[in-house]
Amino acid sequence: MDKTQQPFSDGMPNLSEARFEVPTLERVQASVPLAHAPRFLILYGSLRERSFSRFLACEAARLLEAMGGEVRIFHAHGLPLPDDATADHPKVQELRSLSIWSEGQVWVSPERHGNLTGVMKSQVDWLPLSEGSVRPTQGRTLAVMQVSGGSQSFNAVNGLRVLGRWMRMITIPNQSSVPMAYKEFDDTGRMKPGPLYDRVVDVCEELMKFTLLTRGRADYLVDRYSERKEREPDRLTAVAADIGFVKR
Repeated sequence: MDKTQQPFSDGMPNLSEARFEVPTLERVQASVPLAHAPRFLILYGSLRERSFSRFLACEAARLLEAMGGEVRIFHAHGLPLPDDATADHPKVQELRSLSIWSEGQVWVSPERHGNLTGVMKSQVDWLPLSEGSVRPTQGRTLAVMQVSGGSQSFNAVNGLRVLGRWMRMITIPNQSSVPMAYKEFDDTGRMKPGPLYDRVVDVCEELMKFTLLTRGRADYLVDRYSERKEREPDRLTAVAADIGFVKR
């Protein structure tokens, strides 16, 4: 770009000045400091009796509790397939309520056929982007982890990252992939010490830090110019006319 032409003086005619905001450090600050412990929801993607994703989810829960968090683990037993029941199903309501309650989440999936499991995907699919004025996932922090039966892979965590972005979550940079998981957990389901366990500690520590930074600020952090513009009365009237609800 030709720097001799800057600063620009030709204006921004396509911009809605009424909805344009300049981000400031003051606006990023939490208006009221939160006194309660950070709240975390953990989902895992296997219903097996000896489920390594559940074992890893429990290790994350222990770590987050040790760091001062309040943790809930959702158990997907009895959760219907998406579209095979209505949203008032008790397990669906439990899942959605926990997501709204949470300020951060951990998703743990086995890798199956090179991707996350259907059990994991079904849980995410039951979480709507919005439900009335409530968005059960937007602005919440997210950590992703996976377990594998063979060599180390990142297919499942990559898939979870795509889902997290789609659900408008703040997905932290760190992640955990546990290869040959049957070697990493003892008979009681506890993870053995070593570099892979240390990485899980790293992930939980980073999730706690990002959650402390963003909770109480999430509404501002995810506020968007395009959505503010869509809420303008003239815009709403035009959209209603386009879909036949009112006449222009």
